[in-house]
Amino acid sequence: MAGRPRPQPHSPSSSTRRRERWLVVLGVALHAVYMLSIFDIYFKSPIVHGMDPVPPRLSAAPAKRLVLLVADGLRADKFFEPDERGRYRAPFLRGVIEEKGRWGVSHARPPTESRPGHVSLIAGFYEDPSAVTKGWKANPVEFDSVFNQSRHTISYGSPDIVPIFCSRVPHSTWDTYPHEYEDFATDASFLDHWSFDQFQGLLNRSFHDVKLRQLLLQDKLVIFLHLLGCDTNGHAHRPYSSIYLNNVKVVDQIAESMYNLMENYFKDNQTAYVFTADHGMSDKGSHGDGHPSNTDTPLVVWGAGIRSPKFLAYTEKPDDGFRFVDDHKHDAPTPQDWALEGFERVDVNQADIAPLMATLVGLPCPVNSVGSLPTQYLKLSKADEVEAVLANTKQILNQFLRKSQLKQSSSLYFKPFKPLANYSSVLSQIEDLISERDYETAMKHSEELRKMALAGLHYFQTYDWFMLMTTITLGYIGWMVNLILHVLQSYTSFPAILLKKAQLYPKNTSMKVYIGGCFFMCLSSIILLLEKSPVLYHAYVFMTIFLWTRIVHNFEFLKAVWREFSNMPFKYALNLLISSAIAVLVLEFLVMSFFDRKIYTWCFLVLGILGSTYVAFFIEASPALAIYIWLACWFLSVFTLMPAEIPENNNLVILSGALIILIAVASRWANSNCTSFWLYLTRANKRDSQSSKLYFAQVILVAISSIMVWLSTSHRSQNRELHSLHQLINWSVAGAAMVLPLFSPPSVMSRLTSIFLGFAPPFLLLSIGYEAVFYSAFSMVLIGWIFVESANLYCSEESGSARRRSLVDGSVFAYEERHLQLSDLRIPLLFVILFNVAFFGTGNFASIASFEISSVYRFITVFSPFLMAGLLIFKLFIPFMLVICTFSAITKIVRIPRLGCYFLVILLSDVMTIHFFFLVRNTGSWMEIGNSISHFGIVSAQVVFVLLLFALTNIYTRDIVVSSRQLTARKVM
Repeated sequence: MAGRPRPQPHSPSSSTRRRERWLVVLGVALHAVYMLSIFDIYFKSPIVHGMDPVPPRLSAAPAKRLVLLVADGLRADKFFEPDERGRYRAPFLRGVIEEKGRWGVSHARPPTESRPGHVSLIAGFYEDPSAVTKGWKANPVEFDSVFNQSRHTISYGSPDIVPIFCSRVPHSTWDTYPHEYEDFATDASFLDHWSFDQFQGLLNRSFHDVKLRQLLLQDKLVIFLHLLGCDTNGHAHRPYSSIYLNNVKVVDQIAESMYNLMENYFKDNQTAYVFTADHGMSDKGSHGDGHPSNTDTPLVVWGAGIRSPKFLAYTEKPDDGFRFVDDHKHDAPTPQDWALEGFERVDVNQADIAPLMATLVGLPCPVNSVGSLPTQYLKLSKADEVEAVLANTKQILNQFLRKSQLKQSSSLYFKPFKPLANYSSVLSQIEDLISERDYETAMKHSEELRKMALAGLHYFQTYDWFMLMTTITLGYIGWMVNLILHVLQSYTSFPAILLKKAQLYPKNTSMKVYIGGCFFMCLSSIILLLEKSPVLYHAYVFMTIFLWTRIVHNFEFLKAVWREFSNMPFKYALNLLISSAIAVLVLEFLVMSFFDRKIYTWCFLVLGILGSTYVAFFIEASPALAIYIWLACWFLSVFTLMPAEIPENNNLVILSGALIILIAVASRWANSNCTSFWLYLTRANKRDSQSSKLYFAQVILVAISSIMVWLSTSHRSQNRELHSLHQLINWSVAGAAMVLPLFSPPSVMSRLTSIFLGFAPPFLLLSIGYEAVFYSAFSMVLIGWIFVESANLYCSEESGSARRRSLVDGSVFAYEERHLQLSDLRIPLLFVILFNVAFFGTGNFASIASFEISSVYRFITVFSPFLMAGLLIFKLFIPFMLVICTFSAITKIVRIPRLGCYFLVILLSDVMTIHFFFLVRNTGSWMEIGNSISHFGIVSAQVVFVLLLFALTNIYTRDIVVSSRQLTARKVM
């Protein structure tokens, strides 16, 4: 951005505004489409169709029927460890481990949510992460499962889980309880009893219903009870609470009752039982990430076809390098307090349970399963064991062959997976070994072929990576270049002669450029159509070609800009280079902060010192301002040292209400100051009585919200239910508080103080701990930013020397917006920093498990996922809205175009977006993979996110009036 001694007034033309609207639309579309690219690159759905099931060639099925008990949200350690009195919470299942069956830990793969967990248990594959967002009550895609393959399935449980697997299975009997039963204010263990009671009632009816009795007596019967109590109680009361721990005893009792019921009814010892969980529960009552508390779940298997316990002398096994899907090492030592070291522990990946269940009742493995059959659980003859493993291998190999066939049929240049080029000869060799009864060698070859088939599946999952990553990277770079071109053309003070030369672009050459772009689009479209590529592939390529066509069209302007920069003095070129380097370093620092939020502590400790020093020595403002900047930055630096899992402390929330009122009183007092830089922040006319009444009304609402925090919490803790009157008051106070700022005086300090008070009540009512104090600390830093910009502007106008005016770009000569200057880059850069502090100031916004559901209990306790999620998101948005309101006020104070700064904000964000695009991971722990997706999504969505917040906060800031020192400035001139 070219510098000039005197910034000139800037008023964008109507053509510029039209171009900006299209640019915003293009940016929103581009980021929306490119955000989806990581799912095509890293997390494409593994499901393919067209394979035939492979039934195992067993002499006889080990069991006639299977019972699957899934205790939703049950973590392994709380299941296996003793209570405070040394008694085990699951005595029946512990007796099974010691006397009847086998046990281990099932390792779940994040996202550790109920839907993907049950899909991996019952269908044997790991859904791509995007499937979590596609719906809970129906399959987003058709997939095979153990239930599909069964002769009949009986299922009872949650309305969010059971219909996924049974609603489209004609040979199924199922029922669910109403959503209203999932009340977080009650003990949810009755949900588990409901599922068992329904099945018990079914068996009782069968004594009088001949058809039902015949249905129950047939083979290949699967019974599934979904037990939601632990999950609901874990969310509401935490997994270390007495209610949750008692629910562990409840599911054990249900397992015992189910066993006794089945054995007394059928009396044939032909039932196999599998007890496990879909995911665990973190200490703060959430799940979703890859922490062991979420991924480690118990697995107990017993009954027909299951081996008896195997006693082993305890020896610590060395790490053999194998990793489960949650990146935990193989043969991890069993905690001593479980007292199970002597009983062989067989850990599995969660998807391995599907082939285990299928084999137990003689069913084919689900056709999309990637689970490996854990033979250590099965009591089979050597011949049957090899046949079961071979069937599992063929089923995975069929998926590989189908993917290879589909890719070969659509690729102009196909690259096969060479290690499996001779798969047919390996299969023949295995069959020969089985015929020769060399079962050990046949087993070894089958397992090796299975591993190779899984590697082949991964190869075809990543087949298009190079082409897609190259296209997306070029697209992002093209978008950023287009943003720079627009800002240079529309918001900077380049000489008119340069713009005139740049616009003398021959029309025929311009047409040639666009015709060439259309030619490349058509060519790429033909290639993609021949390869039968998805529609999104076309969108990626088209957008990239379109962006680079626009760049080529502006090639002459780019040459003119380069000549202009080349002719500038070395001092300005150095200044540009240093500014760019600082911006890149700051952005890289922000990228690092996504992985360690404590970096912000050091940032604000240093910023406090540098900011106060700059104010004291360079701006030469009052010492009080320098001290304020120092204290505000250091106060804010404390919060990123605190745990992301916010501990409950209602006293802090109540005290923060008093702090908010104190800050508002100080702001009110400061608003009466009409000297120095306060001239920009206040209005000359006296405050009328109406504004005073509004101020006191807002203070009263903050006080009421603090009182309601105490009342609502104490009432709920005593009665375990939120009073409806309290809910009504909380909703009314929050709603009224956010409306009042619209009626506040339009001066900068009056309006921002009113906005600060207006969003305080809902934030307090949605807070449970130290994040309420963060609201005040964050606001103090934002106010300090306004003070520094105003003082900087005031001092630049006070100085009469031309040298000082040439160094400071903030001089205001009229009400019109002026051109952007190089030093104005500090404003969008500071905005990006503070915007990220709003993300990570009180937690890890990028983590699925970072949302504290108890934050909404003062408004609602009956489970309502959309309303609860809306309240949580609104709470997280409040700090962002404060940042944008402050940003809008600053652009008005220094008279720079807000939309021009918005484009610079997006430009800076997209530097981070490209970095995070390459940091998306598909290896290592799934907690890291999930976070990398969140990081990329957050920065990529900022083009829409910031724009929407701009539009929302514009309701509060559009009529802000900044007092002018125009006459004073002209006298100085």
